Amino acid sequence: MGRKSSIWIYAHVAVFGDSLPPKEPSKARDCYYLCEVQPKPSEILFNGLPTLDVRSPGEFSQGRAPGAKSLSLFTDEERKRVGIAYKQKGRDKAVVIGLDIVGPKMSGFVQQALAFAPEKKVNMYCWRGGMRSGSMAWLLQTSGFNVNLIEGGYKAWRREVLEVLAHPYHFINLGGLTGVGKTDVLLELQAQGEQIIDLEAAARHTGSAFNSYEEAQPSSEQFENELAEQLLKFDATRPIWIEDESRNIGKVVMNQALYDSKRTAPFVLVNRPKEERVVHLCKLYGSVPLEMLKDSFKKIERRLGGQYLQAAIEYLEDGNLPPAARIALQYYDKAYMYSMAKHDRKPIFSLSLKEKSPAEGATALIEWNKSTKVLHV
Repeated sequence: MGRKSSIWIYAHVAVFGDSLPPKEPSKARDCYYLCEVQPKPSEILFNGLPTLDVRSPGEFSQGRAPGAKSLSLFTDEERKRVGIAYKQKGRDKAVVIGLDIVGPKMSGFVQQALAFAPEKKVNMYCWRGGMRSGSMAWLLQTSGFNVNLIEGGYKAWRREVLEVLAHPYHFINLGGLTGVGKTDVLLELQAQGEQIIDLEAAARHTGSAFNSYEEAQPSSEQFENELAEQLLKFDATRPIWIEDESRNIGKVVMNQALYDSKRTAPFVLVNRPKEERVVHLCKLYGSVPLEMLKDSFKKIERRLGGQYLQAAIEYLEDGNLPPAARIALQYYDKAYMYSMAKHDRKPIFSLSLKEKSPAEGATALIEWNKSTKVLHV
């Protein structure tokens, strides 16, 4: 691409939106459309280079591409201001306002980009691969950067995400009552070379009123992005172990296609004696502050019943965690068994974890899968 053509393209990029620039004679169009077949966003995003997201902070927080760093052309308020000017006073006025905003920040953008990418090689995108990323790319290229623009921008990445989540993977759905240690077994499966999806970790939530994650949950959109990133790195011909979770994990809602695929996958049930589950829960929640545990019990008061709630709180205040855990299991066991019956869910294999470590349980599951050849390995 010649310097003159590059300048024409990006000089005519309006800084307030993401439409394609106005068409010049064929020379400029040929410069803008470098090739007819564009790579998928993931092919660029996974190239090992830093990725810069030039959308507003609000857009970035809602969802972003893998590993992206925010280099916002506009703040949320600036973006709103220019958009209002465009609607009320027209394009020319909006462009002037946009230039007034961006002009004083240009050297700062270059300095930020250098901090993210000292070698001056970056990937970049905006909402749909138009004016914001085009403008920033021109600025950085003028400063000596090598910029890989994501054709179609974040919108193209989201389109790929939805395609990835709809793919028919070889899932094995790992279920079991609260306290059996499904997540521990899942992580041991990973340690032993299996492919896993830890939905609770991705959602930053345990899926119950007793959530132990302190980190804020991602948006459902970002949850999808992170799952797609994992799936793209997997061998789709091999099984993927995934925990049996409901579609809602805290405030995060699972993609419908992925949820349907998971629900129809072979279902494996792990179980453990109730007293072992009580011990496991006491270890898991023993260090959680008293008030947080009391608040968690209060969240299930309606279904637990006032009498049981009061008993649980008294046990907690006395520092007697095991009987409080047994009360919680009364509720969660009943809810899980009801869900299994409602959806007519029958496991193709049940594994007892009685007196077994998570590693032993994982080994047994791998051996079972190899011997039965339920899924390709």
